[in-house]
Amino acid sequence: MFDFKKILHSYSTVASPIGRLAIYSPRFGGAYRNNITLPLTADFSTKMCILLITAMLVYAGFQTLTDFRSMLEELRSSRTGWILFYAFRALVISNIVVFLWRILLVLGYKPVPSRSDEQLPKCTVIVPAYNEGKQVLKTLRSVLKSNYPFDKLQIINVNDGSADDTLAWMQKACSESDGRIEMINFEKNRGKRAALYEGIIRSRGQIIVTIDSDSIIDRRTVRRLVSPFADAQVGAVAGNVRVLNRKDGLLPKMLDIIFAYSFDFIRASQSMVNTVFCTPGALSAYRKNVIIKDLKSWLNQTFLGQPATIGEDRAITNIVLRNGYDVRFQSDAIVYTMVPTEYKQLCKMFLRWARSNVRETWVMFKYIFKKFRTDSASGARVNFIISFVNPVVSRLLFFGVAGWLLTQPYVYLSQLLFGGAVASTAPVVFYMMRRRNSDAIWAYVYGWFWLTGLWWISIWAVLTMRNGKWLTRDLPNGTPALDRFLQRFRLRAA
Repeated sequence: MFDFKKILHSYSTVASPIGRLAIYSPRFGGAYRNNITLPLTADFSTKMCILLITAMLVYAGFQTLTDFRSMLEELRSSRTGWILFYAFRALVISNIVVFLWRILLVLGYKPVPSRSDEQLPKCTVIVPAYNEGKQVLKTLRSVLKSNYPFDKLQIINVNDGSADDTLAWMQKACSESDGRIEMINFEKNRGKRAALYEGIIRSRGQIIVTIDSDSIIDRRTVRRLVSPFADAQVGAVAGNVRVLNRKDGLLPKMLDIIFAYSFDFIRASQSMVNTVFCTPGALSAYRKNVIIKDLKSWLNQTFLGQPATIGEDRAITNIVLRNGYDVRFQSDAIVYTMVPTEYKQLCKMFLRWARSNVRETWVMFKYIFKKFRTDSASGARVNFIISFVNPVVSRLLFFGVAGWLLTQPYVYLSQLLFGGAVASTAPVVFYMMRRRNSDAIWAYVYGWFWLTGLWWISIWAVLTMRNGKWLTRDLPNGTPALDRFLQRFRLRAA
């Protein structure tokens, strides 16, 4: 008989004043084994409530489907409305087709097997840090524990003019490393690109690995990340990013599911057509001789007359692709990274990513429809078109029919929430199947959260694309009124 609870949960018991209670312990990996777990009854009840609310929204969506179709037909009958009608229809059909295509690609995806010590090339790991504090010590210790051959591994850490005690923690890591860590210290903050550039220039490895200073890697991560470079056509490899502080609140819990879908599904499918669009700053690797000739222009890149201080990962990925090399994803090269726990910090992170995406999408547009490599680029072009069309058309539709919110508010809102529930089902099912974890249900909450609190990000990113501020690394200097207001609405798990 199929035991649903046994599949989704692992159990243990703890002593309690009221007896022995079952507790929930995620089967997710060693990084979370020592975390405090929640009572199974509370966790189970919360998830049941989420499923019940989702079911109600889906039911409401089906109930208003006839009215919604009537509204679409009325829209099509107007002179300008037919454009929105057919745009909506094309958007739905194209997304379904592309989604099915990606499923087929992911089913065929497998990470490259790890290479032996003799087959591995010389490698340089670069860890830039700015105002990271003690976390950088943990990051460097995880790199030191790597099972990569010592004589083939160079480790460089760069202090980018930190204003806190980051330098002291770096020095401690160096003292523990028996000379294996080389440190570069900037007296003033020069930006992440400058820190990476200095590390790459001083590197002796054939492969450059970059790791964010708020991240932790497994012992086998570097070996696995470098292994795909046995194929001479591979110019860059993206690592698999997971959430380190998953137990620190509701936002990290939801982001862990979104990251899983973004990497193990989206990037895995992109890897099957040799064109991962972005190698993440948290963990990536590059073939040095592929990027070195463009490194100076990458360092001095500008956008609308301003120095490009953000999006260094997407920019260097564009260099690799434009030079005719493949960019792959290695699913078993895992890194755990810190993510925001509060709404304001999350918005800053997403806004920086969105601005980078706008800028580098324009850069990619300049070469993606040309013959930038010898093998087929059809899959890359399909992914580019869908990634460009989706946000543009969806926002036009959102505002084009906003008047329905006044004339047919129940139908409009029920269909909007119904669409959010349907879209969230993909990461829910994927996470459930891949991780065997019922926390997947939180993806429905993220869908509602995005519709109410994050929908504006991409629009504001376009309007402020010239802004290149990093936003998330400055030290706190007081609590302005906006901060105090947002603190009242912090999203933390009970």
